[in-house]
Amino acid sequence: MTEDPVPQPSSGTPTPSGTAPASGTAPGPQPEPLRFFGTTWVAHDGGYGARRVGVAVGSLVAAAAGCFVLRFAYEGLAIAAVGTFVNLLVVVMFAICSALAFRRTWEGFSRRHDPASQSSTRGLMTIGFVGTLLAYFFRSLAEAPGEKLHRQEYETARTQHEKRTSRRTGNPSRKKRRR
Repeated sequence: MTEDPVPQPSSGTPTPSGTAPASGTAPGPQPEPLRFFGTTWVAHDGGYGARRVGVAVGSLVAAAAGCFVLRFAYEGLAIAAVGTFVNLLVVVMFAICSALAFRRTWEGFSRRHDPASQSSTRGLMTIGFVGTLLAYFFRSLAEAPGEKLHRQEYETARTQHEKRTSRRTGNPSRKKRRR
């Protein structure tokens, strides 16, 4: 006894040819899913508003928890009596890294960073995790973080697809040739 194969859900990313797979989805480019939102950002459906609230609250709570943990680390340095200079250095380092991580994350919502710069700033982003979480919080108050960039790319891809498919009408072998 053989079973019919179960259709696999589409990953939501465009195929190399720019068209959707033949599994019943619409032809053309497919929207790229966003972290925590999937593809609900396209039509603002499927709990989009609740997801935005969840991301805002979650990122703010995580930032507060991170600050709480950093306070314990600072108190540990004070107990170890490492000195005022080291305490000041640690506070300034976390403040600067958080500010840089905030800026970099905020810019990442409107333009893509190249992979080389992403890998070179991974340590800075890890140390400045509070800034990244705060960037997620503030962006989720207006839209899904990264929605503007993905919407621009998706609209551009759809426009290019429409132009390509509108030119290909009819059977080219039946064209009349002029001599």
